[in-house]
Amino acid sequence: MIRQKFSGVKESFLQRRYAVSLGRRYVLAAASVVLFGVLGCSQVNDSTSALAQSDLPQTEASVQKKTVIPDTKIISANNKFGFKLFQEIGKQESSTKNIFVSPTSIAIALSMTYNGASGSTQQAMAKTLELQGINLPELNSAYASLNQLLENPDQNVQLKIANSLWANQNASLRPDFIQRTQDFYKAKVTTVDFQDAATPNTINRWVKDNTNGKIDSIVNKIEPNQMLFLVNAIYFKGQWSEKFDQSQTKPQPFYISSTQQKPHPMMSQTGDYKYYETEQFQAVSLPYGQDGKVSLYIFLPKQNSNLKAFSQNLNAENWDKWMSQFSQREGSIKLPRFQTDYDITLNDALKALGMGEAFSQQANFSGIGKNLAISQVRHKTFVEVNEEGTEASAATSVGIVATSFKEPQVPFKMIVDRPFFTAIRDNQTGSILFMGAIVDPK
Repeated sequence: MIRQKFSGVKESFLQRRYAVSLGRRYVLAAASVVLFGVLGCSQVNDSTSALAQSDLPQTEASVQKKTVIPDTKIISANNKFGFKLFQEIGKQESSTKNIFVSPTSIAIALSMTYNGASGSTQQAMAKTLELQGINLPELNSAYASLNQLLENPDQNVQLKIANSLWANQNASLRPDFIQRTQDFYKAKVTTVDFQDAATPNTINRWVKDNTNGKIDSIVNKIEPNQMLFLVNAIYFKGQWSEKFDQSQTKPQPFYISSTQQKPHPMMSQTGDYKYYETEQFQAVSLPYGQDGKVSLYIFLPKQNSNLKAFSQNLNAENWDKWMSQFSQREGSIKLPRFQTDYDITLNDALKALGMGEAFSQQANFSGIGKNLAISQVRHKTFVEVNEEGTEASAATSVGIVATSFKEPQVPFKMIVDRPFFTAIRDNQTGSILFMGAIVDPK
């Protein structure tokens, strides 16, 4: 293993400005974390400082952005993965429970992790993330370009994407893996003492800062075999293109089910919208900002259908077809204020999508270090929508532990002072040559 030395502080994040038209501002924050553990690591660096990475000047970033062409393959892959994951989560959750996830945050965190996967583990992750046919240099370059494209779509909109890598001061990691996270994902690289009880607070503070305080905790504790965290954070804020009038908000029945309803504040608006309707659902696009480059899409199953039936048809192919069918139409919309918290462990969903090996003893993350496997992928979100806008946040943690790690054990005591069983075994063949029960050692 090559010894990597960290020095200085490298920080970088991408910012993008979006607009919301609701009186209050739309806020979307997402954070993803990839946690790594490794056994028998040598010293990675001598300090707890970070490798510094300078931000690109705004003027230069703006010039470069104009020349960037979106990579449709990575966008298509991310969408396919997002819909697959959402469907799998839906299978596992109760039909009465809200689901709210950030597939972009999860995809970025897992793509950084994918940079260290090898062999069949890499193949399994590629299948799950829909990255088949996209080589690693192409993937990383596509993400670097995509992040640049997502910056500042509108003067009233803000999007910030930030990545970081937190390494245990005793970790031995491949320098090329570290370099790729810096070069393509603009990751801040920091070494810390994972034995220090204050380290989770240090990581959580970075997440909180890069989600404008919407996510304040992503790492609760650090296990003894934990050696690395990869963290992604996304923050979005903007204004509706056409704001909702708060005076038009009135309580109306909201039908939770065919047998249950309750009064709920409903916001109202009329105007010209991009609209689409089928026998199964109505759909409308509510744009943000001056140019409407970003929109909130609402799909409402009709009374002869339901959300479960709609979700079963929700995939990338149908989504692309639906997006092509929207057309301008005059109409009115009533949208409920809503607020929900969501927390899920994604292990089972990702295993069901074909990534099981990455969680097993057979996992191969040799591109990062030795004897590593994913232990847990956890996703936590919050969203609130009202007349003034929306606040939303998400955090994803992907924990990776050492597959051969053993907890330190207290020395045992064995006093053979009673009858016992004994055997003589040929360990090369497994043959038991002798065995017996000793009742009286005389």
